[in-house]
Amino acid sequence: MINTEIELYLHDAKQCDPKKCTGKKLIRFALVKEIHKLSQLPYRAVILNPFAEKALSKEDVDIIKCYGIIVLDCSWNRFQSCPRLRKDLRNRSLPYLLAANPINYGKPFRLSSVEAFAASLFILGFEDQAIRLLTKFKWGMGFLKLNELPLKKYALAKNSEEVVRIQELFV
Repeated sequence: MINTEIELYLHDAKQCDPKKCTGKKLIRFALVKEIHKLSQLPYRAVILNPFAEKALSKEDVDIIKCYGIIVLDCSWNRFQSCPRLRKDLRNRSLPYLLAANPINYGKPFRLSSVEAFAASLFILGFEDQAIRLLTKFKWGMGFLKLNELPLKKYALAKNSEEVVRIQELFV
């Protein structure tokens, strides 16, 4: 396990109910940094994008240690209508995981912002930081329990191709 903390950034597109928004809660607890304008996203960071061609994997660790992880907190129904992002950002998708949040429980790929951050951190070897985020939600640790086996397997993968091969076991 790696002991450093990863910088986490969130841009709130203000498309969801603020009372149920996991991103807003993470900001309130100062666990993520809020980015108000897309132009302020940190250069060269990894941005989680469900439509990215490359899966997040251990090969991204060095980049993420330097530049961090970005989540766009927006509605799943409107994700593709989000503004175009700068080309210096590294788009990565998360592999097959089930949501544990009350709105999308059991649905594959429909992760809340906290679940996306936690899955990324777990896959990259930052388990303590992932757990710290999830403990802020009653259902948070249920995400790790629901996805325990896939997360452990993804964390063993050396690169994106291996993550995709492992994912096929769970789809």
